[in-house]
Amino acid sequence: MVAFTGLGTAGAALAAQSPHDGGSQPVYSYANAVRETAWVDTGLKDPQGRAVRVAADIIRPAEPASQGRTVPTIMDASPYYSCCGRGNESQLKTYDSAGNPVQFPLYYDNYFVPRGYAVVLVDLAGTNRSNGCVDVGGPSDITSAKAVVDWLNGRATGYTSATGSTRATASWSNGSVGMIGKSWDGTIANGVAATGVAGLKTIVPISAISSWYDYYRANGASLTAGTPAGLATYVWNSGAQSGCSSVQSATSAGSPSNGNYTSWWAQRNYYANAANVKASVFVAHGVNDLNVKTINFGQWWDALGANGVQRKIWLSQTGHVDPFDYRRTDWVDTLHRWFDHYLMGIDNGVDREPVASVERTPDHWVDDPSWPAAPSATTLKLAATGTNGLGRLGSTAPAPGATESFTDNPGQGERDWTANPDSVLGSRVLFSSGTLTSDLRVSGTGSITVTASSSLNNARLSAVLVDLGPETIRNFEGSGEGITTLDTKSCWGDSAAGDSACFKDAAADTVDVDSYVISRGWADLGHYASLNSQQQLTPGKAYTMTFKLATTDHVVSAGHRLALVIGGTDNGQITGSSRPRVTVDLTRTTVQVPLVGTLPK
Repeated sequence: MVAFTGLGTAGAALAAQSPHDGGSQPVYSYANAVRETAWVDTGLKDPQGRAVRVAADIIRPAEPASQGRTVPTIMDASPYYSCCGRGNESQLKTYDSAGNPVQFPLYYDNYFVPRGYAVVLVDLAGTNRSNGCVDVGGPSDITSAKAVVDWLNGRATGYTSATGSTRATASWSNGSVGMIGKSWDGTIANGVAATGVAGLKTIVPISAISSWYDYYRANGASLTAGTPAGLATYVWNSGAQSGCSSVQSATSAGSPSNGNYTSWWAQRNYYANAANVKASVFVAHGVNDLNVKTINFGQWWDALGANGVQRKIWLSQTGHVDPFDYRRTDWVDTLHRWFDHYLMGIDNGVDREPVASVERTPDHWVDDPSWPAAPSATTLKLAATGTNGLGRLGSTAPAPGATESFTDNPGQGERDWTANPDSVLGSRVLFSSGTLTSDLRVSGTGSITVTASSSLNNARLSAVLVDLGPETIRNFEGSGEGITTLDTKSCWGDSAAGDSACFKDAAADTVDVDSYVISRGWADLGHYASLNSQQQLTPGKAYTMTFKLATTDHVVSAGHRLALVIGGTDNGQITGSSRPRVTVDLTRTTVQVPLVGTLPK
């Protein structure tokens, strides 16, 4: 990778060489690139019956079109271009006095336009310069981006202004589109891919949602992520604020606080439609992402694999962080080769490289030929010991009739539960293995089957898988979620007035810990029968419920112990207010963990 150290000029771009043979070269002028906007008709109507057009800001090299050649497109569809910004420096779109785009957030334009790509940044309906309504991952959001893919392939109508009748065509486009984006942006890429739209050749979802239910709910329990209606107000423009009350009402009604899985949520479940995906998928996610929980990439990854989709994955130790800020050089190089292969048809071997790259310890990465590493889950049993609340995790069956109990304390959570693992704590029960004699890898998506009764007519359940032992990890609970932003900058491509290719560098932020939560899962026991309907529990009656634990990849080192905590309300992760006494039937409770290696007998 060549990282320019100055602001960058067209001459510098022309002189630079690609880091891989046969790849696209930076031979086009960024300074002279065409910057324009097309307003694409989505085919939708707003609540007042007006046609919804979304703004697609475009930057593309001028030379190919002047020579009668077409180019592929890298597209990032986002609600954040005017409210919140993109990237570590919260960059916004900017425009000149005539409304022409000047700053394109992030480095995609600076790096890829000189290499022969167009970059298109789309404002989702109801945000920035697009009209219509924000519907939080629903048909409006997804159609906002899909319509632009259609326009780039000549199947939709674009205009040169928001309300005018002069047509804008994408005669410069060859129809090959790759979508990329972090968080909501990457979520839209997942959703558009799940429509099977023609022309979308690849997507790169970073820290992205695959089911909005799993962003706001966990098996009937409400996560501490706010509400979809509240999120809409965070990003919408003035037109959406004044004209989309009916959409907001539908959003609130469709996402009830009781945790029920409704048709509104089903409409926003993209992994259920993985069979439609024709694009390749390059996933990047932090295994410690407590914003977009890792179950979102895990269930998407599994569904893609079940449907034969070409996949690649990067898993970092960070929280909700872009790879550009934790592994910059390797990321840009890999992304470059990925787009070259899937959008330009260059046989550079990226599709034959190891499928997975996993950060084992801070800044130490290991490649795997496939992922997850565990072919199946190992069933572990929970046995009581002589100390109430502290048990054994492993292959030993519990004694007949064995139970353990705790009292839900909504003011406590996983930090409290794991701080003193060998001490009795009334708000949880803890089961640990013996000391490991060799490393043990947890890789994939686990689950737990719990049989429990409550002293009240309701109960929350939390299951937390823990590595008990000293370790240095990325400080994912810090302000940078595992990174520290530096004062220095490095440059990635070319710059022009108003749009610099230089971005602040970042380094790993680490912390020493005595225990580390590997995976988490939460549930409302009142949804034991179905996620579609919450039931009141009969106090003292036992109910059985199975729910997934968060997808992860972690090595528990020799000398450490593996532990499972079962508690009630996990403070800071799920909501809850009651304090039932919960009794767990150990004979009918097991945890399924995707293990490479074995626990001590």
